Amino acid sequence: MQEANPKTVLANFENTTFTKNGFLSRFTRKDGKYFVHTDGHAGKPADYEIRYTFGVYPLQQYLIDLPGGKLQVLGIAWDARPKESGGQRWFDLYPDQNVKAGNALHWSGREQNWNFMCASCHSTGINKNYRLSSNTFNTRWAEINVSCESCHGPGSKHVDWMKSQAGPGSLGNKDESGLVQMLKAGRDITWGFDSPQQRIASPHGDIAAARIESDNCFSCHARRQELKAAPIPGKPFLDNYLPALIENGLYHADGQIDGEVFEFGSFSQSKMYRAGVTCTNCHEAHSLKLRATDNALCVQCHRATDYDKPEHHHHPISSTGALCVNCHMPRKTYMGVDDRRDHGFRIPRPDLTKRLGTPNACTQCHADKSAEWATSAIFQWTGKHPDTTFDFAPGISAAWLGSAAADRLLTALTKQTHQAGIVRASALSLQSSSASKESESTIIRSATDPDALVRIGAARALSTLSPERGIDAGARLLSDSVRSVRIEAARALAGTPESLLSADQKVRLASAVDELIHAELVSAERPESHVNIAQIYSRLGRAQDAEKELKTALRLDEGFVPAMVNLADLYRETNRDREGETWLKRAVTIAPKQAAPAHAMGLLEIRRGRRSEALAWLGKAVQLDPKDASYAYVYAVALMETGAAEQGLAVVERARRRSPEDASLLQAQISIERRIGKKDAAARHEAELERLTNVE
Repeated sequence: MQEANPKTVLANFENTTFTKNGFLSRFTRKDGKYFVHTDGHAGKPADYEIRYTFGVYPLQQYLIDLPGGKLQVLGIAWDARPKESGGQRWFDLYPDQNVKAGNALHWSGREQNWNFMCASCHSTGINKNYRLSSNTFNTRWAEINVSCESCHGPGSKHVDWMKSQAGPGSLGNKDESGLVQMLKAGRDITWGFDSPQQRIASPHGDIAAARIESDNCFSCHARRQELKAAPIPGKPFLDNYLPALIENGLYHADGQIDGEVFEFGSFSQSKMYRAGVTCTNCHEAHSLKLRATDNALCVQCHRATDYDKPEHHHHPISSTGALCVNCHMPRKTYMGVDDRRDHGFRIPRPDLTKRLGTPNACTQCHADKSAEWATSAIFQWTGKHPDTTFDFAPGISAAWLGSAAADRLLTALTKQTHQAGIVRASALSLQSSSASKESESTIIRSATDPDALVRIGAARALSTLSPERGIDAGARLLSDSVRSVRIEAARALAGTPESLLSADQKVRLASAVDELIHAELVSAERPESHVNIAQIYSRLGRAQDAEKELKTALRLDEGFVPAMVNLADLYRETNRDREGETWLKRAVTIAPKQAAPAHAMGLLEIRRGRRSEALAWLGKAVQLDPKDASYAYVYAVALMETGAAEQGLAVVERARRRSPEDASLLQAQISIERRIGKKDAAARHEAELERLTNVE
């Protein structure tokens, strides 16, 4: 981040234009300042001064100062690549979306707000200074850019050391510099071959130090929620942040990156991370350069005579196919022009592409070939089928598909201690409310796992247990040494009947819930944070506080549909359905293409006994979101219960063509077939359900 001036602005502001969503934006310079005439934050065209540049390569973005101390990122960016590479042009960051003022993705919307989305990682010593009562910022920084203290912590002790130990102008003993965080693992841990037969180097040194160093990098290189304002480097990553796990839309089922998740999730899956490799083994933190080029980087630890040869990579020497990264770190393009590599360092698995639809590096390069071709080629090279020891994609995929096989596969996956912590945590978090006795036992055991990520997964899975079992497993998690574990346990256990809690457990739960609420308020400017808090208050029986939080969310964003739906649900719980109907009507008016409010309207009409209206809304929800099997299930059951079983069966059959393994849809199909006397079909589908439940 830099102030906008002739030295920092890379884009062409010499009266250039760009058309987006039918509007012509114009970029100009005047008196040494930079301006854009574009569709305004109030929905009307206006001139805005560019205050700061953001980024350098391969793209540069521009920040505009809006009232309330909000810095906003313009949705039109500059492609900083050379012209011969397609660069030196303005381009749209959301080319496939008609983003207008009022939309969260519009440059003036909350998803483009620098204060929340960008500041903590791109500047040093950020203090948001957000005031909820006025919805304003007075954000300040110690350094506009990323500086020493971003990684090494406050420098006051370093200054004291300079004065008292080394004297002016001397660096003295670098190992006693007074820095909060030295980050020496990358140079202090050595890697070597202990025998001529060893193919991959072994680490020598303090492996725990490598984790500390990587934690420092993960604070920004992760998709995560901030749990503490202004965290100080040196604290464990999971004490300051709650990372996203392997979730649909963020990752593929085999853990490869999909959404914009940065490096933590994929790197923490890798064998290299677990062996003690740290970010600075490959990346030079100060120059931002790699420590070596091309395969020379990898053969630091992977013996060249074994790996950097055609017998291993099966491509001509010096070809792109011979580069380690192109097979083991496939890349994906984000923000239009920014290629980023997956850091899972995984072996290409085109066989999983055939089974589950996950991408593979082979056909990413050989786009004209099929996954079957790539699978056959690998078998011809190696004479072996893929090693499935670390396969977790089938279990994750089954959960995402709602398959009857999910519970068994996820339980087995959680028990596999050779799997990465993020994998086991993800498996735990995907456990359904119909968990088996075996999976319950696995959840309880996982609550004492040495890996904090696994304990986070166990905390999330507590909600699938009975209150009695949940508090037994979760009590120790409420006082876990790691903040993210404590708050996830609180999220799961909030509202546990007091009769089940000992005096000590009541104190621990109350403390953890308080910590959870404070963590959500770190992002008090976000309406979803207040929805999250409202859900906690609702479970605690504090309906008035929940209502206040939901109305705060709507004050921050009057069109925030999740707050409207949750408010209607709160009114349902407190016998105020008439008020809830008002909010649902507003929701379906504001968001006519969203399924959730339509589905909620259908449920409201069912409670009111208005069957035809209910069926119309439930059917509309299915139409708006045919991928969500739960909408089809509820609609089909409602049809069956209102005497239209044949129509309900047709709904299930259509939904099953999209989600053939979904257990709830299959169970609904069996129930409807029994109801209408199709005994043979019901028996056939019961056998299918049994087969899916026991599938390997």
